[in-house]
Amino acid sequence: MRIGVDVGGTKIEVAALDAAGRVALRRRAPTPPDYAGVIATVAALVEGAERDLGARGTVGVGIPGSLSPETGRVRGANSTWLNGGRLDADLAAALGREVRLSNDANCLALSEAADGAAAGLSHVFAVILGTGVGAGVIVHGRLLEGRNRIAGEWGHNPLPWMTEAEFPGPACWCGQRGCIETFLSGPALAADADGPGARDAAGLPARRDEAARAALARHADRLARALAHVINILDPEAIVLGGGLSNMAHLYEALPRLIPRHVFSDAVRTRVLRAAHGDSSGVLGAARLWP
Repeated sequence: MRIGVDVGGTKIEVAALDAAGRVALRRRAPTPPDYAGVIATVAALVEGAERDLGARGTVGVGIPGSLSPETGRVRGANSTWLNGGRLDADLAAALGREVRLSNDANCLALSEAADGAAAGLSHVFAVILGTGVGAGVIVHGRLLEGRNRIAGEWGHNPLPWMTEAEFPGPACWCGQRGCIETFLSGPALAADADGPGARDAAGLPARRDEAARAALARHADRLARALAHVINILDPEAIVLGGGLSNMAHLYEALPRLIPRHVFSDAVRTRVLRAAHGDSSGVLGAARLWP
């Protein structure tokens, strides 16, 4: 049995896959806003799943950050209470076995390339559009993590082809300005429509007022520019969108129309797909960190 855990900003989810890759169990719990609480919650979810299923499994964990190859500690997590912790080692101690850990967008990419929207494709770029913005890269069916374990950290590059009105961009929690995340995340989209502090991006497509329509149009144009930049570098077969904003249906009409304006090619065959496993892609991919 393979057990996956997705440590999100608001919830922690566990899923157990049987030998055939079928989901045998799924559960969620609120994410505690402290490091020790996260360790305890993950351990309780894994041990509870194993107790109910009567079997012990491997454990893979997806987080909104990555492990530094220099220190072995979490860095770059927007759930900032994880940063600085030896999360894989601490979870291994709590669970009494090795734990494999990777970025949540990497887990999304693994899941969608294995049996999701991009199943059977060789080169895939999988994006999380949610509270944060990140991505994972699949090459020949394998996860590309990179020498510094930051492959796919697309959200912390500057928005390409900025307009005069956009430059230099909002300040990002990472210390830079104008990061893609500061324009394309859920909070950024909500703030663009309704001002600083607004949080409800998911409801914007259902609104008919001019502020919502204009914000959605700007968001789609910025996302198209950001994805065109990726196509110019990686030229994937497909881009898979995950995270809460991936449910906005207008993106799948707008992006194929807008992306080619910025791609250095006479034709753009890269498909833009919605994640087949929805918000469970991360936890299913975490389980797949073990073969």
